Amino acid sequence: MITVSPKAAIHVQKSLAKRGGGVGLRLAVKTSGCSGFAYALEFVDKPEPEDQLFESNGVTIIVDPKSHVILDGTELDFVREGLNEGFKFHNPNATASCGCGESFAV
Repeated sequence: MITVSPKAAIHVQKSLAKRGGGVGLRLAVKTSGCSGFAYALEFVDKPEPEDQLFESNGVTIIVDPKSHVILDGTELDFVREGLNEGFKFHNPNATASCGCGESFAV
């Protein structure tokens, strides 16, 4: 199960509306960074047949099967820290993250 916080849901819904539509947001992992994996987000117009779809706070999150193993239980949040704002991932499977916060290990 993948969930979206209310703040993240509002941000995704606004972004989809500004974009002109879409089915939802793809959450995936890719091999990257000093810790092994990095999160990847992209808007989706049409899910692939093997994708898993999760509904949370009015937003559809699309996850491929390989990423789901690493992301199961993750909550996507949207936070403001000082002058910066962006998505924050609360992934219970992550065992470590790099100092810059761009990658993580499982």
